[in-house]
Amino acid sequence: MGMTIVEKILAKHAGKKKVTPGENIWIEVDTLLTHDVTGPGTMAIFKEKFGKDAKVWDKDKVVLIPDHYIFTKDKHAMRNLEYVKEFANEQELTYYYEPFTDKYKGVCHVALAEEGHTRPGEVLFGTDSHTCTAGAFGQFASGIGNTDAAYIMGTGKLWVKVPETIRFTFEGALPPYIMGKDIALISIGEVGFSGATYKCMQYDGSGIRGISVEERMTICNMAIEAGGKCGIIEPDDKTIEYVNARTDKAYDLFYSDTDAVYAKEYIYDSAKLEPVVAKPYSPGNVDLAKNCEDVKLDRAYIGSCTGGKVEDFFAAAKILKGRKVAIDTFIVPATTTVRKKLEQITIGGENLIEIFKKAGCKVGKPSCAACLGGPEDTFGRTHADEVVISTTNRNFPGRMGSLKSQIYLASPYTAAASAVTGYITDPRKFLK
Repeated sequence: MGMTIVEKILAKHAGKKKVTPGENIWIEVDTLLTHDVTGPGTMAIFKEKFGKDAKVWDKDKVVLIPDHYIFTKDKHAMRNLEYVKEFANEQELTYYYEPFTDKYKGVCHVALAEEGHTRPGEVLFGTDSHTCTAGAFGQFASGIGNTDAAYIMGTGKLWVKVPETIRFTFEGALPPYIMGKDIALISIGEVGFSGATYKCMQYDGSGIRGISVEERMTICNMAIEAGGKCGIIEPDDKTIEYVNARTDKAYDLFYSDTDAVYAKEYIYDSAKLEPVVAKPYSPGNVDLAKNCEDVKLDRAYIGSCTGGKVEDFFAAAKILKGRKVAIDTFIVPATTTVRKKLEQITIGGENLIEIFKKAGCKVGKPSCAACLGGPEDTFGRTHADEVVISTTNRNFPGRMGSLKSQIYLASPYTAAASAVTGYITDPRKFLK
C-alpha cells in the first residue's frame, strides 16, 4: 500500500520509512511561524517552561511576522508589538519583519512565500490557523496553539498524529470566471464545516495544475475552514519556479503514490463549475452566486491572506476598470510587495491603484486589517449591521468587527462585480 504526499513528508521528518494515518509520531520541524496576536502567548509559555534565559532551538527557523493589528492607535495592539520586538531582539531572530521599518512585510502567510520560507517537502507550523496556506508548495503546513508552539521553540520537535487524506480532483481546465476561492468554497461546501476535521485536503487534477501558485495558496488557505489539519497540492514546475526565485535552500519533492489510500475522493468536472458564495455564518454555507442576487449589500472588502494577492487584485481590476462602485469598497493589499505591484501592473494604460481609486474604492495599508475585526479604528472594520461581500476566509458572527454584520465570502471577481451593482452578482455578467 502506497503513501500520500503528506504521509511521505511526515515519515521523512520522523526518521521512518513509512507512517500510516492515525499513527502518533515525533517529527522534526523546519520552520515555526508566529505573529503579533499569538506570539506573546507562545513566548510567555516558552519562557515559563524552558526558563527566562532560554534560547529558541534555532534562531534561523523561528519566523516572526507581525501583521494583524499594525495600523491602529490601540494601546493593547501596540503593547503586543513591543513585546514581540523585545523577544526578537533578545533571541536574535534572523527573520523578524519589524513593523514601521523597511523590513515590514504585511500578512504572514503571503509574506512567508514571498520571502522564500515556504518550501516543498518541509514541515511548517504556525500560531495561526491559516498556516495551511503553505500547502500550496507541497509542504506540510498547519496551525497550532501556543503551548505546542512554545514546545517547538524549545526543542524543534512536535508530537503529531498522521492525518487521513481527502482527495479533491478537478478534471479539465477551470473556466476563466472560476478562481481559487470558488474551488476552496466548493470543496468546503461538499464536506461541510467540520467534514475534514484533522484530515489533509489534497487537491489535484488538470484544473489545479492549470492555475497559478497564488491561486493554489487561496485554496490551501481555507482547508482549516472545513476542519482540515492541512491542505496540500503536489509541487510541479510552477511551484519549483516560484520557490527557486525566492530561496537557494535545498528541498525535497514528494508525490502521492498511485496506490495511496484516501479517506474519501471527490471528482469534479471543471467545466460545470459556477461562481459561489458562502453565506452567513459559516464558510460551509455555500450557494451559487446567481442564487443570491437579491441580497443587497452595504460594503465590499477585497484583501487578506485569501484575497489580497496580486492576482486577486488583477481580477478585481478587470471588472472595476471604467466602472464606479455602488457601495463602500475597501482594497487592502496583503503585503508591501503586493502594494508595489499594484502600482506597476497596468490594464489599458492604468495601474491597478489608479483603477481602484477612479472606481471610488478606498485603498488601505498592507496588513490583515478588518479580516479579523480588530480595534475600533481598524481600516474596513464593521461597526453596525453592514452586509458585506468579502474575499476574506471567515464569516462567523463578529469576525469583521460587529456582531450584527453579515459577511458573504466570495472570489475577487464576485466581490468586484457585487461592488459595482450593490447586490451579490454573478461575475460572468461582467466577464463576457
